[in-house]
Amino acid sequence: MDAETMLWYTKPAEDFDHALPIGNGRIGAMVFGGTADEVLKLNEDSVWSGGKRNRNNPDAREGLEEVRALLREEKIQEAETVAFQKMQGVTPNSRHYMPLGDLNLHMKFSGKAKQYQRALDLEEALATVRFTADDVTYVREMFVSVPDRVLVIHIAASKPGMISLRASLDGRDDYYDDNRPCTDYENMILYTGGTGSRDGIFFAAALTGTAEGGSIRTVGGSLVIANANKATLLLSVGTSFYHGESYEDAAKLDASYAADCSYEELLYRHLSDYQEKFRRVRFTLPDNSEGGSALPTDERLKRLHGDEGDHKECKLQIHDSKLAVLYFNYGRYLMLSASRPGTQPMNLQGIWNQDMWPAWGCRYTININTQMNYWPAEVCNLSECHLPLFDLIERMRPSGHETAQAMYGCRGFVCHHNTDIWGDTAPQDLWMPATIWPMGAAWLCLHIFEHYEFTQDLAFLDQHYEAMREAALFSWTTSLKMKTANW
Repeated sequence: MDAETMLWYTKPAEDFDHALPIGNGRIGAMVFGGTADEVLKLNEDSVWSGGKRNRNNPDAREGLEEVRALLREEKIQEAETVAFQKMQGVTPNSRHYMPLGDLNLHMKFSGKAKQYQRALDLEEALATVRFTADDVTYVREMFVSVPDRVLVIHIAASKPGMISLRASLDGRDDYYDDNRPCTDYENMILYTGGTGSRDGIFFAAALTGTAEGGSIRTVGGSLVIANANKATLLLSVGTSFYHGESYEDAAKLDASYAADCSYEELLYRHLSDYQEKFRRVRFTLPDNSEGGSALPTDERLKRLHGDEGDHKECKLQIHDSKLAVLYFNYGRYLMLSASRPGTQPMNLQGIWNQDMWPAWGCRYTININTQMNYWPAEVCNLSECHLPLFDLIERMRPSGHETAQAMYGCRGFVCHHNTDIWGDTAPQDLWMPATIWPMGAAWLCLHIFEHYEFTQDLAFLDQHYEAMREAALFSWTTSLKMKTANW
């Protein structure tokens, strides 16, 4: 195991936080690594809770003047009361990110699983589960391909005819989810649903596969493979956000095209795309691990602590510099897996989320979290991974113009401390230290200029200059109004 590019463990993940993430920027999955029963928690980056809406408070301008007057009189609590009544968003929360569902996999084999190992190879963006049962070694390899737009699961056994499994899709609690065999493509399951509101986002996930030396067919809402030497499962996703009314056709076509390819072809294209970017940077440190880097990743982490007593936090001893290198490489892997040109930018959890109502809505938290996600993009030579953030900024601008005028009577482009897939710019939450903070757009626009500084791309700068100008214009007009008001 390469101590700098391999995360590996000797038991399945106990929960979501310990599962292994894979993704292609748009489709993501968390791999738990079960043996007979495996679950992959699925995401697609445009599956959000509803459609675009106007949350600008119609009383905001009036409230702003009242707040300013009260602050001049040093009536702080009264000013806060008015701000919560008249300057928060209507409603307080913008749209939130949601899971796509679960891919459930049940494998049939004799005996008890032994010699277990699960791993994530950062050099190849490949998750692997390996175990032996009744003298047969089973290997599952999983990745999400950018070129082919599919999640790929390849299962092999050391003896012929030993692969039998059932795969299905479910896991959401929307009342109109639908999981059924696809009538226009053989050996395909179609999982469809939507995310709420009359203008919500609708999705379709298509699951198909191939079997070498065995049989494959749909049985009810499942895909069943029996007595195969090798098998490959393929999952694609289409959404109305990306594909309009053709989202079901998009999912079915991506899965069908991938099924016409061999596993080796899919893997080759995946590696060619990924490794060209991952291998641009090499970070090395002298090895001071004293053999510790040969341990499983969780044991390496425990080994950092010298004294496990009451004051262990004061006696941290680092004896594994290669773990720091692994951490660096893992960060670059996550960016490549969660942010690619043409996808949505990384949200509060990248693209990996299992909750229908996740913490803080799993939104774009732009009073630091989104910016932190992208601080490594340019310095780690992943400049094109930065592009989805600029797409979101441009999507925010029309809403930002409306919010600037409706709330502050100002020109330019404003956003508060959160936004969503639709570019919502109204205040978010009911938390006084952050809700009414109008600097989100200005901070985000610093990323535009940073990208230019690294790339020297004048065409890019010309394309996004207006966003920077309008963010500055809002700040200038607000300060001018305050001077006029004798602040």
